[in-house]
Amino acid sequence: MQRRPIILLPETLRNQIAAGEVVERPASVLKELVENSLDAGAARIDVTLEGGGVTRLVVQDDGAGIPAGELELAVTRHATSKLSSAADLFRVSSYGFRGEALPSIASVAHLTLTSRFREAEEAHRLEVEFGTLVEQGPAALAAGTRVEMRRLFAATPARLKFLKSEATEAKRCQETLMRMSLARPDVAFSLTLGGREVFRLPGGQDLRARLAQFWPPAVTTDLVEISRTHTHPDGGDMTVSGLAGRPSRAQNRPDRLLFYVNGRPVQDKLIMRAVRDAYKGRLLSGEYPQAALFLSLPPEEVDVNVHPAKLEVRFREEGAIIALVRHALAPVAVEDAVADPVQGYGQGQGQGYGDQGDGNPYGRPYGGPQGTYGGVSGGVSGNAWSQGEKPGLWRASQEFRSPPAERHVPLPLSPGQPSPFHQSGQPGGHGDSFAQHTPDAGHRAGPLFAAGDPTTLSQGGLEYLGQIAGTYLVLRQGAGGDEGRLVLVDQHAAHERVILENMRRARTGGDSQPLAVPLELPLHSSEAERAQEMWQGLRDAGFQLDLSAEGKGGGRLFVRGVPPSLPTGRATEFLREMLSDRSAGLETLWILLSCKSAIKAGTELARDEALALLEAWLATADRDHCPHGRPIAVSWGAQDLERIFKRK
Repeated sequence: MQRRPIILLPETLRNQIAAGEVVERPASVLKELVENSLDAGAARIDVTLEGGGVTRLVVQDDGAGIPAGELELAVTRHATSKLSSAADLFRVSSYGFRGEALPSIASVAHLTLTSRFREAEEAHRLEVEFGTLVEQGPAALAAGTRVEMRRLFAATPARLKFLKSEATEAKRCQETLMRMSLARPDVAFSLTLGGREVFRLPGGQDLRARLAQFWPPAVTTDLVEISRTHTHPDGGDMTVSGLAGRPSRAQNRPDRLLFYVNGRPVQDKLIMRAVRDAYKGRLLSGEYPQAALFLSLPPEEVDVNVHPAKLEVRFREEGAIIALVRHALAPVAVEDAVADPVQGYGQGQGQGYGDQGDGNPYGRPYGGPQGTYGGVSGGVSGNAWSQGEKPGLWRASQEFRSPPAERHVPLPLSPGQPSPFHQSGQPGGHGDSFAQHTPDAGHRAGPLFAAGDPTTLSQGGLEYLGQIAGTYLVLRQGAGGDEGRLVLVDQHAAHERVILENMRRARTGGDSQPLAVPLELPLHSSEAERAQEMWQGLRDAGFQLDLSAEGKGGGRLFVRGVPPSLPTGRATEFLREMLSDRSAGLETLWILLSCKSAIKAGTELARDEALALLEAWLATADRDHCPHGRPIAVSWGAQDLERIFKRK
């Protein structure tokens, strides 16, 4: 690259580069302008958007206003009324302080600033077009300040093309205003989008009432108030307060975890870590609680000057912050235990995994907070051997469980192809089921092993030998000797995986069971919006729905048909969970339907039925685990069997 001389950049280019740190999209413009309004002492803030905020964005408040002689300074870089010395930088108590918001916005858009100072007789205005002052003079405005931005990035099309769709940008603006309104429930807010009023929030609300405007009742009614204060040794209190949800009400997305530091919305990994630590052991992997947490600290304990858009902060004593948040959340996090992840999938209906009546065919709980199936401590409660009838055998099986709980052992289906079987050093979480199906355990009499002539499957040299306990399919891989392996396949789990993969490919045909009397569900505004987003997917899944709109974005949902394999009550409950955003969405529905439709444990299979199931299962892409995460197959080699029988 040819060397160029060092030059001083033109002022317009410098402003546009600086704007890139502050103005990323319409939502960032909205954040800066609302912060200015709050700093001006506004009791009411009205926001209007057109074209997702790109075409037009207006923020009007009833705050203190700007004197006419300072309007031009307001759009000059590094001009601010919120700092006067270096010492103020370490005790920031306002939202804005850099003096970059208005000039940065004015450098990449057409900006009109109108303001009336409280002691002035009339208002004044000025217009700046892409960094150039074009007009100023008297104007009409009752009180406060009105900032109107038009044609964002019109002069910089390279940045304009990185914006998303109009609907996406409008959604981000709405989320930004929602987060800021939660920080100040004493201030009234309104949002008008494309001529339609999206929400109007009265001032003087408390946090729960303000949250209820955005989150459905199924979430907000169960939130628990938290508050904890720690007195700093150097003086001043460190407080965390807000609302938090119980572990049993967790959801699959972290978008309802809101953090604030001294009233400022932040995205902070340290606070997130403290929250995860508080709920550790009570949430499954991928689950998140709902919480709106407000940290109030002495200004000198937090540095808000580490991010151009002030989205991140830095704490002077990180350990104290983690401890404070964890202790504040502890009473909520331990209030109830984590729910069984298979609860609802046939619990108490005889339709779930096996015959245990608790949705768990293996007679024991999950072994850890991440939902992994392992451990032996919970597995003996329903086992006859645990009562002492066969202590010798129980001790032997316990010793066998002493190696690491789970490992993968190579079991190729063909050269270069990975194994589909999940190998377990203990009998794979299925081991206790062997004992439960013995006559000693009180199960039905009859042959444990229904065998026939070995039949070779089309993949991997696997031979089908028979069925055990009406639940597990027995196979042999290899020709015997040290190379041979004994393989057990859970028929219900394998069938679940096959059905789920077929559903994913077909996305179901929209089959539905009509209801004699339609069900009517009142919807919160957030639930109505969610219903519109998922409308086609719900119809494809078999729901026949009609939606009638009401004021303030709410509505009523009429359910006229449900998926044929779901009971009406369960279908309605599942629909409500999806619309409240407490379910992972339609993927959870596919998993539920596959579980309901799959062959149940304890079902005797004819040889051709077992072979057809095994062939279909071997053809699936993800065959290690069932949709709930349990292993589908376990295998033992000659050395594993020798250890079991104490031959080595």
